[in-house]
Amino acid sequence: MSDPYRELVALDTSVPVWEKFFVVHNLVVVGTRQAGGDYDLAPKHMAIPIGWQNYFGFVCTPRHRTYLNIRQQKEFAVSYPRPSQVVETSLTASPRCEDDSKPNLQSVPTFMASRVDAPFLEDGYLFFECQMHRVVDGFGENSLIVGSIVAAHVAKDCVRGPDRDDADLIYHAPLLAYVSPRRFAYIRETRAFPFPEQFKR
Repeated sequence: MSDPYRELVALDTSVPVWEKFFVVHNLVVVGTRQAGGDYDLAPKHMAIPIGWQNYFGFVCTPRHRTYLNIRQQKEFAVSYPRPSQVVETSLTASPRCEDDSKPNLQSVPTFMASRVDAPFLEDGYLFFECQMHRVVDGFGENSLIVGSIVAAHVAKDCVRGPDRDDADLIYHAPLLAYVSPRRFAYIRETRAFPFPEQFKR
């Protein structure tokens, strides 16, 4: 029997391993309101549904304004950008000036969420309005922020339905993926996953 480890490279786990390979992530933009009344947008790629109910979570750090805003305001908005919005999404990662402002956000088109006081990225394809459910600190310097989705909206061209083929829908409304570290991809070609017969989630 061959040794499977002969084809593997052992990584040093005394330091973070995430720069040594590529992993596909969601890419979202989180909108929040600051204590002074201004609004903020920030991209997040460690972002996932939390379970099968209406919970959404993402990783952040207490050093970031997004974390502080959500701790204070107890709510946030999530936008899923389209592939055509890579530049706008990148602008939301701009550093702050000495006066704590983020002037590049002025060129990013937004609209306001309907049930929470936070902005969405205009022209995205999926939008969640979230109330803070809990914040779990202690993942090194990072934290997991979980929100309860109180409102959700999806673009008409991205809604699944019995009269629309899933592969065709994705082909005509491709998805934006963050390929960590520091790359992105358009997802257009997809196949149905070959689940075993009688599979249940």
